[in-house]
Amino acid sequence: MVSFSVVSLFTKVPIVDSLQLLSHQFEDDVLALFKHVLTSTYFCFDGQFCEEIDGVAMGSPLSLIIANFFMEDFEKKAIEQATHKPVCWFIYVDDTFFIWPHGQEKLTEFLNHLSGLHNKIQFTTEKDEGGHLHSWKLTSTGKRSAP
Repeated sequence: MVSFSVVSLFTKVPIVDSLQLLSHQFEDDVLALFKHVLTSTYFCFDGQFCEEIDGVAMGSPLSLIIANFFMEDFEKKAIEQATHKPVCWFIYVDDTFFIWPHGQEKLTEFLNHLSGLHNKIQFTTEKDEGGHLHSWKLTSTGKRSAP
């Protein structure tokens, strides 16, 4: 069992790439609304107003949807292009869970493959340690429970 996680996903979601993906799914007027929301993010830091120039805003209701939309496309392409593939692959935004039957060396190659596909998207990994991943215990029924 292995888990990968994207490093700082929300601040790394590429807006231009995300808008390009959205353009295949939505009409121009809806796409214009997405563009306005995703490129008009301002925040106050240390008394200074700043504009976020890339990534999605933390706390915005749209951010989770856009990040998930981008990552689903990213991971689909990544797995299609991989030499060795996981047995199963489950995702939720920036976290993945999968079964890897190809050994440690091929797992490192797969991690490098994923992290090399987009200059902003980098992954970290956590391997199974006695049936535990990310502080969750996998029970014999396959359900997870807090430790």
